[in-house]
Amino acid sequence: MSKKGYIIIRIEVEDPIQYSKYTAKAAKLLERIGAKYIARGGQMEHLEGVDEDNRRVVIMEFPSYQAARNYYFSEDYRALKALRNGASDAKFVLVEGV
Repeated sequence: MSKKGYIIIRIEVEDPIQYSKYTAKAAKLLERIGAKYIARGGQMEHLEGVDEDNRRVVIMEFPSYQAARNYYFSEDYRALKALRNGASDAKFVLVEGV
């Protein structure tokens, strides 16, 4: 059994209307490929260290590291990324679960 993959995003939304179009389509794509959101904005508290910005945190869970990587580099997501890029500033990290 392969380990799960996670994409962790720190994002600052600059255009909420445009960003909501992105998130609606991204949620449908995640569901279609068997992935899901673990955290998506919501209440957040900095417990340690200095936070350079106040970006929201999004965590997505995938069946495997490779599935997460395939999602990010897919043609389907590339089209969504164009929506997101015009509406936000984001930092993405892909990590393998334990």
